Amino acid sequence: MKIDVMVANVLHIGHAQTICDLIESSAKQRGTGIAKRKPEYVIEKMMEGKAVIAIDTTNDMVAGFCYIECWENEKYVANSGLIVNPDYRGLGLAKAIKKRIFDLSAQKFPAATIFGITTSPAVMKINFELGYRPATFAEITKDEKFWKGCHSCPNYDILQRTQNKNCLCTGMIYSPKANISATKKDIKTEVLI
Repeated sequence: MKIDVMVANVLHIGHAQTICDLIESSAKQRGTGIAKRKPEYVIEKMMEGKAVIAIDTTNDMVAGFCYIECWENEKYVANSGLIVNPDYRGLGLAKAIKKRIFDLSAQKFPAATIFGITTSPAVMKINFELGYRPATFAEITKDEKFWKGCHSCPNYDILQRTQNKNCLCTGMIYSPKANISATKKDIKTEVLI
């Protein structure tokens, strides 16, 4: 099998429902909340050049996906919805997708602080390798629309009780101003199996 990790485009819109189903089933399996997305939203990200897709070129199957969201007039950028199809896990694909979306974010929004919140130790490790550092929620976007995306998470009540200051997620940021990238490791963006 050969898996290509690339910026998604109009050729990939037929995969939008599959991507949404993968995101939802993964969240249910882990018991954590990833904001549900509709196929139209995923297609919009693809058309804007703000998504990365991994495709198994031997059968045109979606192996993984991630997209970019911007907040506060592009001051903050989040790489969201990272998903790897269960049939393709254990191949290092999450690292490859995350590296590609990180590079795309830095290219499209060079002055933005790139951030994420996650409960996944594996995602935290990948983020650290890319140059992210742990951050308090006060260091990331204040945009209410971002925090509203947490509404479908089973831990949302914790976030509400703490006025968006704490939850079970860990916040991580990469700030271009801090030039943390000098320590990031090279992560392959093509997976060949």
